[in-house]
Order: sequence, then structure tokens, then C-alpha cells
Amino acid sequence: MNHPRHIEVLVAMRITISLLVFVFGCQTLPYQYRPKQSLPAEIERVAVVGFYGALSAEESPGLFHCPLCGALFMAEPVPDNVARDLSFDLYTCLQASHRYALVSPSQAREVFSGGPSQSVTSALQATAKALSADAVLFGYVYRWRERAGTAYAVSSAASIGFDLHLVSSEDGAILWKDSFTKTQLSLSENVLDISTFIKSGSKWLTARELARIGMEDMIKEVCQPF
Repeated sequence: MNHPRHIEVLVAMRITISLLVFVFGCQTLPYQYRPKQSLPAEIERVAVVGFYGALSAEESPGLFHCPLCGALFMAEPVPDNVARDLSFDLYTCLQASHRYALVSPSQAREVFSGGPSQSVTSALQATAKALSADAVLFGYVYRWRERAGTAYAVSSAASIGFDLHLVSSEDGAILWKDSFTKTQLSLSENVLDISTFIKSGSKWLTARELARIGMEDMIKEVCQPF
């Protein structure tokens, strides 16, 4: 039987953790973030580094502190091939928008490298400059759960989470950022999310198909005229 004092300590710890997630998850300082309303119109060429897993396949689930924007969120291990596939999907979505001249992920990832002596922001900024790009697009995948079942019946639905940051080559500031997190639900479970139901063709999506829906919505925003 748990001692009353132990229960009080556990409750206090859970409240403290919840507060930390809230405070740090909303905190962007000291990271430099320039609101999208002031995005420079002269951005024409973007290097698409794409996605990396917030946690590697060898790590255990836990809190991840984004080194770009300062957000703190729960993350799970993500296989390398998932990040590569999503980076390709991101590139094709951007190509379809015809908004920017693009550097492909295969080219950008060859240049991009970070290490203990260089922050991720500095590495991204250096990558953009090396490729003569005005900005670089980079994100983390922090949840990737594949559906268990078929397009017509599942025991558990796909669930994903990722973010994107558009980083300036000039000063390393975040020009735009967004995130997408979703677990597919049936229409009866969430009638308010009818848009996903329609886009899915009334089927249970794979994790990659669900990610594509979120990515297309995000790209519409970042590719709109400034």
C-alpha cells in the first residue's frame, strides 16, 4: 500500500512536470523568431533539408527540447527511413506549389551537418549559404505510429507528429514555423474533423498518407504570397 506521503510527492511531481511542459513548450526565447507577417518577399530559393527524427531508433521515448524554437514535447523513436521518405514528400509538395526555386533534400543533406561545436541553427544557416539559398526548411518527426490493420478495418489507427521551420540564411532567424500532430479517428469519434474524413476517402490511412495531408496544409501556408 502506498504511504499517503508518497502519493502527495507523486502528485506534486506530476503537476510540476505538467507545468514545465506548458511553460517550456510555449517558450521561444532566447531563440530568434520573426513572425510570418514580416517574411521578406525576396525569398526565392529554399534549401529543403527536410526531416530528422527527434529521437533515434535506439533511444527511449521521452521529452525532446527543440534546439531551433525551444519547444518541449514528448517524442518517440523514429526510424531513419521515415524521415527520409517524409523529406521526399515535402519536396514534392513544394515543387507542386511553384512558389520557390528549390534545392532537393539529397543535395541539401549532403551539405548539412551539425556537431557538438555547432548549433543546429548555425549548421542550417551555413547550409543555406553554401547552396546560395535564401532560407532552409527543416523539421523534426517526434511521433510515428503506423496503423494496425487495413484501409477498411484497424485495431489501432495511424498517429503522427512533426514540425517544420523555415530558417533565414541571413541571420538564422525562424521566418515561419508550424507543427502537425494527429491520430486518425472515425467520423463517429470526431465529427468535427470531417475534413480529414473526406480527404482520406473514408478509409483508414497509413501514417505516411496521414502525414501527407498535414504537410499539404502546412505548405499552403508557407507558400502563400507574402
